[in-house]
Amino acid sequence: MMRLANGTGAVRAAANGTVGRAVRVAAVAALALNLSACFRPLYGPTASGEPMSALLASVQVDDVLMAQGQERLGHYLRSELIFDLDGSGQPSAKRYRLKMQGSESVQTPIVSSQTGRAEAGTIVGTIKYALEDLSGTKIISEGVATSTATYDRSIQRFASLRAARDAEIRLAKVLAEQIKTRIASVLVTKP
Repeated sequence: MMRLANGTGAVRAAANGTVGRAVRVAAVAALALNLSACFRPLYGPTASGEPMSALLASVQVDDVLMAQGQERLGHYLRSELIFDLDGSGQPSAKRYRLKMQGSESVQTPIVSSQTGRAEAGTIVGTIKYALEDLSGTKIISEGVATSTATYDRSIQRFASLRAARDAEIRLAKVLAEQIKTRIASVLVTKP
């Protein structure tokens, strides 16, 4: 450790630290200002000038095509999307159609070595969606949303069934939020 003979060296070192810090703050601010032009707020003004809520309300949500025995997840997902896109309850003119096809599978990662029964289950949901114009001639956006929900299994049959159903509801909410966000990000830039 170097000891300074007079106080001027300490003042100079403190001034250099302050100037360096100010330069770094200015550089970060300039970078943030430059990058701010690259992003458009999702629920801010849209390219068409319409409010985002009106654009989302103009999406008609079709029934979700699911395999036999998996229709419950499709029902929950459709209900969540209808509410998320237009929860006002007021009828609105539809301009877009959302078509979905999905599947679900159950995985059991934890199995008891004593009983040989699964102690937990994970529901994996995969939904392929396409946002089209109402006539179905032009695809505006398409993609795949995937998520999981975990639940505990019990020896009691009803408790396990209810836990699995609650997991399906949670899974539908997450998938609906993913699809809604992706649709909104496309519609915000659509003139």
